[in-house]
Amino acid sequence: QAIAARFDHVLVDEYQDTNRLQSAILRQLRPDGHGLTVVGDDAQSIYSFRAAEVRNILDFPAQFTPHAEVVTLTRNYRSTQPILDASNAVIALASERHPKDLHSPRDGPRPRLVTVADELAQARGVADEVLLLREGGLALKRQAVLFRTGHHSAALELELTRRGIPFVKFGGLRFLEAAHVKDLLSVLRWVQNPRGRLAGFRVVQMIPGLGTASARRLLDAIAAADDPLQALQTFKPPAAAAADWRAWLAAHEALCAAAWPEAIAQARRWYEPHLERLHEDATIRRADLAQLERLAGQYPSRERFLAELTLDPPEATSDAADEPHRDEDYLILSTLHSAKGQEWSAVHILNAVDGCMPADLATGHAAEIEEERRLLYVGMTRAKHHLTLWVPLRFHVTQQSPGGDRHLYGSLTRFIPEELAQRHFDRVVPASTLAAEASAAALPAIDLMARVRRTF
Repeated sequence: QAIAARFDHVLVDEYQDTNRLQSAILRQLRPDGHGLTVVGDDAQSIYSFRAAEVRNILDFPAQFTPHAEVVTLTRNYRSTQPILDASNAVIALASERHPKDLHSPRDGPRPRLVTVADELAQARGVADEVLLLREGGLALKRQAVLFRTGHHSAALELELTRRGIPFVKFGGLRFLEAAHVKDLLSVLRWVQNPRGRLAGFRVVQMIPGLGTASARRLLDAIAAADDPLQALQTFKPPAAAAADWRAWLAAHEALCAAAWPEAIAQARRWYEPHLERLHEDATIRRADLAQLERLAGQYPSRERFLAELTLDPPEATSDAADEPHRDEDYLILSTLHSAKGQEWSAVHILNAVDGCMPADLATGHAAEIEEERRLLYVGMTRAKHHLTLWVPLRFHVTQQSPGGDRHLYGSLTRFIPEELAQRHFDRVVPASTLAAEASAAALPAIDLMARVRRTF
């Protein structure tokens, strides 16, 4: 009461992001609600993992009945009306909300749902669209690619790097700059170029018992030798590292003789025990390595793969994405959570399929699914003029043989039912997607039951 008496008015911004304790403090400051004003958007409550409680704003009118007055602000100054129509329709399906329909005086093209064969086709399609808009005068900085989880952009990051399209990633690490990805790529680079000090220095220090002094001694010997492989074979490691060093020499010999892309599979098999030892979250990181192995199979050779990615430059010594210079143009890559409060002229949302949106780990409770719906709404309303949602058909299964094509089919996110999609979106299916599906349909049919009978 003493604190409350000091103020005539209490004003709260972003009320949808407050937690339960903050709401309790507010009710103590203004038990009857007089002099209290809160501003917020329940449709943008997406931070429950930070303890934000959406019920604070949903229950606010009831908490201060009969004094509470709800003022709805519906004029939108960012997006065109077709984008708002689609966004309004998505959030209107929420089980509970403060009703409102945003409107804008500006017109423009309808949002697009683009169906592609798989994540690699998605990466190529996004890169093509980004360059097409740039040729039309829309700078890269005014475009953004959004995704539910940081690793969803892995294939796109490789494609952008291959094409030399600069980008900055917000929320999560850049795929090629994550420590475990750089570790595996350093193995390939050192096998490719035994005199490469950066890659060699990184690989040697992964071996237990070998530190910086041993690494420098070995690399100096290789640099001075006429035959770097001979210097590698004759190197005498400390006794504590002898067994692991012999394991590396055996792996190195196998890697030198392996065909591509089997070489990256062998490098991964050598590295995974070290991954378990070095990282507590090895299971999550192992999935990244499986993704890298699958993407590497799209390149004809190890030399081409390493050359096009221009990996591990001297300045890339940390796991965070580098900040760009102010005068550079670059594409924005961002998680949906990190995109809140931002806006771009063109927005691409990756993986608009169930399992990615909503995320498969966020479907245990109805409240989690509703927050995922709000997250998609936030992503859609970041777009000013152009909005594209990408829908890959196939997701390849990890841990299969090189060149394998085992996959699961994805379905359009449950947040965009077919009726809504037809009413508010333009459906686009590129010719390459139709060709890929036709090719898959042309495969010979398999009588699985007949095969089962023959086994008995």
